[in-house]
Amino acid sequence: MRFGDLSAAYERLEATSKRLEMRAALVELIRPLRPPDLSRVLYLSQGLLRPEYEGVELGVADSLARRAVAMATGVPESTVAQRVKRSGDLGSTAAELLEGVRRLDSREPLTVAGVYGELTAIAEAKGPGSQETKVDILSRLLVKATPVEGKFLVRFVLGTLRVGVREMTILDALAGAFADGAKETRARIEAAFNLSSDLGLVASALVDQGVAGLEGITIEVGRPVRPMLAEREPSLEAVLERMEGSAALEYKYDGLRIQAHVPKHGPVRLFSRRLEEVSAQFPELTAELPGAVRSAPAILEGECVPIDRDTGEILPFQEVSRRRGRKHDLDRLREEVPVCLFTFDVLLEEGRPVYSRPFPERREILARMLSPSERIRLATQEVVHDLPSATRFFETAVAAGAEGVVAKSLKEGSAYRAGARGYWWIKYKREYTAGLVDSIDGVVVGAFHGRGRRAGHYGAYLLAVYNDRADRFESFCKVGTGFDDAQLAEMPKRLARFETESRPESVETELTPDVWMRPGLVLEVRGAELTLSPIHPAARGSIRPEAGLALRFPRFTGRVRDDKGPTEATTTGELLEMYRSQVRRASPEEPSGPA
Repeated sequence: MRFGDLSAAYERLEATSKRLEMRAALVELIRPLRPPDLSRVLYLSQGLLRPEYEGVELGVADSLARRAVAMATGVPESTVAQRVKRSGDLGSTAAELLEGVRRLDSREPLTVAGVYGELTAIAEAKGPGSQETKVDILSRLLVKATPVEGKFLVRFVLGTLRVGVREMTILDALAGAFADGAKETRARIEAAFNLSSDLGLVASALVDQGVAGLEGITIEVGRPVRPMLAEREPSLEAVLERMEGSAALEYKYDGLRIQAHVPKHGPVRLFSRRLEEVSAQFPELTAELPGAVRSAPAILEGECVPIDRDTGEILPFQEVSRRRGRKHDLDRLREEVPVCLFTFDVLLEEGRPVYSRPFPERREILARMLSPSERIRLATQEVVHDLPSATRFFETAVAAGAEGVVAKSLKEGSAYRAGARGYWWIKYKREYTAGLVDSIDGVVVGAFHGRGRRAGHYGAYLLAVYNDRADRFESFCKVGTGFDDAQLAEMPKRLARFETESRPESVETELTPDVWMRPGLVLEVRGAELTLSPIHPAARGSIRPEAGLALRFPRFTGRVRDDKGPTEATTTGELLEMYRSQVRRASPEEPSGPA
């Protein structure tokens, strides 16, 4: 496949924000393709070279990309920088400059395979001289590129492809291109993806063997499964009612969710909720897991929680977050912030998948296969059949340092549902007991410049929830309180890679921030209540026509949810349920306004 054809498809995708039109364009793009070009196109369209869990990064900063554009076009780098300030997009600037470059008609056109190989070489360039290597490879590609190809080459290496393609839309397109497009077929394709976390693998199986080929995709050590998620209920009584009177209650630990892959031989690999490998940050866990797990190869899930060295008590989440992404001082942090992995589920035992078994069976398997140690333990659990027992267990959990409980179904159908959220698991947190709405995980989609003491920093942030039906992010509040000085200084650095000149196509809001952000960073916020709003579009029309939901008096809790991707933030459906379950509901006649 020619890279120019892929770039032309990206132009069409960039020109629309309508999901059906995007799906149709993707179907047209991928239907003629076969492996390996099919996998390459799917990865590239997500802004990736390999499945996300492999963590392949190009490592090309803006300054390196500007140098490459300057070398390829013969324009001084200072001129490139000036033009980028005006356009706000180095990709568009590269396209404009390439328009003026004379080319030989005999040049060989770029192919997807050739570009993919060169981009892989950029990602593999490490150590001394690697920056020059990256610049040289990119500049050589740009010399051969047409203007539109150059635009998307530059955007890809900078991680700002801007075509608005997400996994769910690609799954829709796969169902339409290589199957009958029926809802049941689409669900089977998504189920295979949730087990493998690899769109290229799923697409190849679908093309080679049809829908029946998806049955051969299962879980294996080293390839993370997309995690099962829990629903919410406003009271323990509602939890038990939903569970038909009986449930297994477990401590809800306030830590970092970990999926541990323990092979028969070789290194243990740890993956976060976002499928990011975090093995290097927790060497004590990778060292102890082989001895703690009797039945390898195995895949376990648990919560990595900071523990007080002297008392053994659970510490706040912020302590373990200090170890996220760290490459240096790990020995010191391991001493300062010891952790424990509280395991709560098993998906693979002795190489045999067990995720489809009912939860009580999986719990028995987990207890049998685990040799608990100081750092590897079994999550505390009790099976309850009435409200007094559930209340006592909840109070015990909170007293022990947990943030609440998770109720898990005991019924026959309680299999592990990878990538799904449902009432087989229900979380109930201690915030409910105070009569407040639960905390909300919001995605930063914009920032406002600070004034006075906050001059020079961002003063507030526009947050959105994820509409998983429309694959869009809908604003619900503007938050500026709860940040200390260190957080105010740190936030611009965290957000720099998400900055964009215009509103992202996937973002819906009536407000205009000083700086737009591509959905990426997730913040935990809490507020007084949810109310109707004509300004924020979250769940618009669900309660009253033309009114969305907004959080009143929002406050940052201090917790940046690095463990969650933007599509794993609170959804509009969850926000709507939280609104309906408030102790004090807003009356339909109550005046509403921006929050």
